Amino acid sequence: MSAPFPSVIIEDLSPAVDGGKFPIKRVPGQWVHVEATIYKEGHETLLAMLQWREAGSTRWQETAMEPLGNYRWKGSFQVTTVGWTEFTIEAWGDSFESWLEEIQKKEADGITNLCVEALEGAALIRSAAKRCKSCKKNRELLLEVAQQLEEASKSFEQSLTRLTASESFRSTMRAYPDRSLATAYEPAQRVRVDRARANLTAWYEFFPRSAQGKKDTGSSLRETLERIDEAKEMGFDVIYFPPIHPIGLTARKGPNNSTEASPKDPGVPYAIGNALGGHDAIEPGLGTMKDFEWLIQELKKRDMELALDFALNCSPDHPYIREHPEWFFHRPDGSIKYAENPPKKYEDVFPLNFYNPHWQELWQELRRILLFWAERGVRTFRVDNPHTKPMGFWEWVIKEVQQLFPDVIFLSEAFTHPAMMKYLAKIGFTQSYSYFTWRNSKQELQEYFTELTQSEMKEYFRAHLFTNTPDILPFYLQEGGRASFLIRSTLAATLSPSYGIYSGFELCENKAIPGKEEYADSEKYQYKERDWNAPGNIKPWITRLNQIRKNHRALQTMAPLQFCNSDNPSILAYLKSSEDEKEHLFIIVNLNPHHQESGMVEFPLHKFGFSHESSYIVHDLLTNECYHWKGAWNFILLNPSTNPAHIFLVTA
Repeated sequence: MSAPFPSVIIEDLSPAVDGGKFPIKRVPGQWVHVEATIYKEGHETLLAMLQWREAGSTRWQETAMEPLGNYRWKGSFQVTTVGWTEFTIEAWGDSFESWLEEIQKKEADGITNLCVEALEGAALIRSAAKRCKSCKKNRELLLEVAQQLEEASKSFEQSLTRLTASESFRSTMRAYPDRSLATAYEPAQRVRVDRARANLTAWYEFFPRSAQGKKDTGSSLRETLERIDEAKEMGFDVIYFPPIHPIGLTARKGPNNSTEASPKDPGVPYAIGNALGGHDAIEPGLGTMKDFEWLIQELKKRDMELALDFALNCSPDHPYIREHPEWFFHRPDGSIKYAENPPKKYEDVFPLNFYNPHWQELWQELRRILLFWAERGVRTFRVDNPHTKPMGFWEWVIKEVQQLFPDVIFLSEAFTHPAMMKYLAKIGFTQSYSYFTWRNSKQELQEYFTELTQSEMKEYFRAHLFTNTPDILPFYLQEGGRASFLIRSTLAATLSPSYGIYSGFELCENKAIPGKEEYADSEKYQYKERDWNAPGNIKPWITRLNQIRKNHRALQTMAPLQFCNSDNPSILAYLKSSEDEKEHLFIIVNLNPHHQESGMVEFPLHKFGFSHESSYIVHDLLTNECYHWKGAWNFILLNPSTNPAHIFLVTA
């Protein structure tokens, strides 16, 4: 029972995203570490309990919070179940603890006439005994001590502190407190608990029609297994397909985005829809719905899954054009407006108008599409350009889908301004594309990942690090050769528990349109011919990185992350630690793909309890070599073409 007014002030609670407006994120097994400032009038001793419960439960679980000093308290709990969990704090001035503190001060001051105080204590303990209804042993103990206090009130010879101050007795009293004037923090804070792959995953993206690497003909869904199995061998657990739906014929694009396409050109998968269907159909060249369902089962056998692209683009041939022309933007002459991002024109794509007079019908239809694929086993959606659609739509549709399928993951593909990327994560997107693709220098990487791991973003923004995408071939990869691919894969695999590559990365493909971050002869517009075992590939390197990620908990969480000093601006050093801080990996990367770099790096001795004179062994998990180091500063030499990085496991 709470007081009719707050008897205790509870404020500045953390974690709380935007003051509690949005939920924090976790996966089962992770901890929520809660702090708050708690105080009240007068000098009563405070007790505080951290409480949590899963959605639908009426029973709170709780654990005692610990005072940190200066009215700050802390407590932790572990989430267990996918869905929603909420937490709060309940605090009160504890009469018994306040009484005991008063007695201890008086006895320390030599006051022995404590007859009335003894009776007060006995009354408090008897009151606790009445609240103790489930444990006969504890109730008998409380009544026994109450009687001893009552006997002590008749003389001045018994120490009241000795009777009541033992930790075991105080613990028993804390189990049956008087909470009649307790204050609970309101509203309760929310935690979105997603399944494990929301936090730890490695994605491999490829166009299924290019699975076999044939120049003039495409592959089917049933012909993708060899590519999937190789991805699994490299250590990837999620296969991501760009859209697999029927492709429009009107204004179909040809090679290199040309406006003229031959009958043999396959078209752009993002120009979705033709007479054979739209977003709930499959491109006939890939196969049938039965083929798709077969593929889903094959992935499950391999402990893998499919991430499906949810791209809200419609070709001029999409069934929606005929059935719901009101869902689109119209020009003054009545024609439907195609998509543009000047100077680029997308004549083969018509964008949807989410604010049309019949917007509710459109929203319900898009919800149906997501549920259609979820019912067929899809549990991950990569959402194309969500920042160009209303935020209200995403907040609504994600909740609608996860209400029926709590394990569905949504990845936000939004390369836009920071505020929008953060807001998409806050309103429900499980994971988010990041600026990693363009963070190359030591300063850029340190600043960006410090923000991701030490600001409020760590509570809600799960950064998914893609090294490249079909749309983005960074200049760093264009100019750095094979070494740049080794470097970027190492950074992606160790700086975040979630990362991905787009096929061809393992082959170090870097042929670009001059002056642009775009692939020349992009497979968005044509079949892609490849030798999947081409000389110079880095498949063994990627495989080793993923093995290390799988075996070491320090790489299975975004934070804790600590950047360490080095005297060379081309050498990045950082310590990755497991969530419980029991495992640490010291990682050093040469960021310069063109030259060998050397220098001194400072090892964080304090994390291991080492002195400045300590000798210790660092074991490189990449090469299995061991080095004997002493003190904080040690020399390293990294050749970007052969050994661009160290991932050190440290032993005394």
